[in-house]
Amino acid sequence: MGILKILFFILVLAVNIEARPISYSGGSTIMIKSDSLSNSTYFHYSPSFKYSIGIENTNNKIFKDNKNYIRFTYLLNRKNALNSQRNLYFQSGIDVGNKNNHFYGAHGDWETRRWFAGFGYKNIQSKTNNDYENKYIQFGVAPYIGDYGDFHTWLMVKTRKSSLTKNTSTYPILKFFSGDALVEVGYDNRTNWDLHLMYRF
Repeated sequence: MGILKILFFILVLAVNIEARPISYSGGSTIMIKSDSLSNSTYFHYSPSFKYSIGIENTNNKIFKDNKNYIRFTYLLNRKNALNSQRNLYFQSGIDVGNKNNHFYGAHGDWETRRWFAGFGYKNIQSKTNNDYENKYIQFGVAPYIGDYGDFHTWLMVKTRKSSLTKNTSTYPILKFFSGDALVEVGYDNRTNWDLHLMYRF
């Protein structure tokens, strides 16, 4: 995905969203992700705030193949404190073309209006290619505290590792969100761009 297309997408969406894999009850979300391993487009619908179901098209850059997953995400735990929130999610997916291609994992986060910490684990099983795992941890700070509906900014650091490439990389991430749109942009000279775009409706 060219940088001009990314910038155009940001301008079109530039309109308080949180990076949640489950929307409010009856809500839908579209996500576009791109990194050194894959490109993906994911749409999901949330019948309840506890879970979402959707479909994801993934293009694996290493194996040069495409898969279409039916995805299910479930909120295992949420803790709302006076000044913070904690979330833990289960994620899974199965390829509509071959049930032997599937994945499962977990991801979670804890945040205040100033601080953020998150992690993710994903185990990808494939009939035709090697099975592998992706893991990451991410920490961030908001340089200013915005009100509801403002344009919000986070400065983050992300470390990720894939058993497929055997690489571990740590790099900065910029996260912006406003209204129903979110953008995350990171770069590392070993793993190239790490992009995440989200729009909720």
